[in-house]
Amino acid sequence: MLHIHIFRFNPFSENTYVLFNDQKNGVIIDPGNWNEKENEILENFIEEKEISIKNILLTHAHIDHVLGLQWAFDTYKVAVKMHEEEKDILDRNPMSARNYGFDFKPFVGDIELLNEGEKYFIDEDSFEIFHVPGHSPGSIAFYNEAQKFVISGDALFQGSIGRTDLYRGNHEQLLESIRTKLFTLPEETEVYSGHGNATQIGFEKKHNPFF
Repeated sequence: MLHIHIFRFNPFSENTYVLFNDQKNGVIIDPGNWNEKENEILENFIEEKEISIKNILLTHAHIDHVLGLQWAFDTYKVAVKMHEEEKDILDRNPMSARNYGFDFKPFVGDIELLNEGEKYFIDEDSFEIFHVPGHSPGSIAFYNEAQKFVISGDALFQGSIGRTDLYRGNHEQLLESIRTKLFTLPEETEVYSGHGNATQIGFEKKHNPFF
């Protein structure tokens, strides 16, 4: 069984996830921790739960989702897994940071690619990989069928969708991604987004104003 813990980090109020199983093997998804205090909060939780971090997973690589990426890689020395189309976004983050008024060094570390149709495993627990571009070109979602939840990144939010006015964003592409990938999931599927509160597929199909 997978356990999900959510941290709300950085000035963008980004949701960083730690997922781990009963064997205490786990992953960090979208490490947004950006200062020493947030690093300590994340590290202390992982130590207290005695979690062995196997990978760092990225739904996408916008600056608010990777502020703690170098720290996480340096601390746990495990590969970062992301979609190939997101490399461009990751490489642009030093420039993106300057636009927000701070410095951000290019990421240096091991990157492995995830593609739609593949599965990612934490021991016997599996995630189906969905490519959901539109908010960013390489956005992916992680769907766990057994426990009926999906980590959607910034594709789908409670009552909203991801912004598409950023570099390589595409509004119609995002709507199509949500309709054909996420909205085909069972209605009771819990949606854990990159910002804000969790929601459910069925609720969003009925009440999300973008659809």
